[in-house]
Amino acid sequence: MQKKFLSVALALVAALTMTAQTVDKATVTGNADAAAKAGADLKKLEAGDKNWKFDGTIGLNAAATGLVNWAAGGKNNVNGIVYAKLHLLYHKDNIAWETNFDTDFGVTWIDQKDDAFQKSSDNIKLATKFGWEFQPTWYLTVLGSFQSQYALGRNYDGGPLYDQIVSKWLAPSYTDISVGIDWKKSVNGADFSIYLSPVAGRVTTAYTGDAWNAKYSAEYDAAHGTTGYDLRKDLKDRYGVVYFDANGDKQYDRSARAEFGLSFKGAIAYTYKDFKLGTTLALFTPYAGKGYDLNGTDPYFKYSNMNRHFGMFDVDWNVALSYQFLKCLQVTLQTDLKYYPGTLIANEAGELAERVQFKGILGLGVGYSF
Repeated sequence: MQKKFLSVALALVAALTMTAQTVDKATVTGNADAAAKAGADLKKLEAGDKNWKFDGTIGLNAAATGLVNWAAGGKNNVNGIVYAKLHLLYHKDNIAWETNFDTDFGVTWIDQKDDAFQKSSDNIKLATKFGWEFQPTWYLTVLGSFQSQYALGRNYDGGPLYDQIVSKWLAPSYTDISVGIDWKKSVNGADFSIYLSPVAGRVTTAYTGDAWNAKYSAEYDAAHGTTGYDLRKDLKDRYGVVYFDANGDKQYDRSARAEFGLSFKGAIAYTYKDFKLGTTLALFTPYAGKGYDLNGTDPYFKYSNMNRHFGMFDVDWNVALSYQFLKCLQVTLQTDLKYYPGTLIANEAGELAERVQFKGILGLGVGYSF
């Protein structure tokens, strides 16, 4: 058992280290959507172009627990997470272009027969905004952002929905495009930004291909002894990507929900020597909702549609702290708080409802800030 544990631990740490190296190389040329452009930008930085600013944090956190005849119980486990937070800013005369790329991926190995490998963290966030300064510190701005994940997300709570797929790439995803006013100011090493848009669009997807849906729906039926399960419908219900027709019947023929509304984003970035703090708050509310439960008789769907209206805000609040010491070691704290009206989350009893989502990661590992 100990040899097995040590072998898995060393293999996972080696794999994560290789991944971290890959991420590090990727950061030299920016994110995947702007590799060539970011490479040219970095060359300008090296040449002393003060119009460009490129900074960020990349790292690897890993931990392992080994137990032998441990009376209090527990299982051997190894966990690791690779993360990157990158920021690119161009500012010249009255033009400002800013891009942020935040991503992380974590895996946990547990010494058990079923589901030994479990995903612990999975996140992709890309945001870019282009602004024209019409007054000092005030910008007319166009903003675009995208959020999703890399791999399948499963439910490991041990309840009736145990091991069920609850998310995947593009299910969900959130794409925002908006035009508004952005206020930027730097005070004593802290960069502040407040953005407000009355002209904001949000597209929420729950996309699943036919072959993919057939494969994993059959997997669910085999595991739970059921027939006719449709994972596609479950994911669309879960993220509110459905609507009611004129007869009040629920329809699943769309893979996206488009909304028009009001958007607000606030951000603070502060650096003092080897300490970094970054926090962002994003809010969105639609002006009008579509797809209401016309009959008012579907208790399952009372959350998904009835709460997609003006005044009900999608909330994303992120905080990231990091402190680097001994040049290569880094302590990090990352928290994410979300609340999306219309997104249904099951509790241990399998009851679906809108709930506040929270994730916190405290890590000590190898990291680099620049």
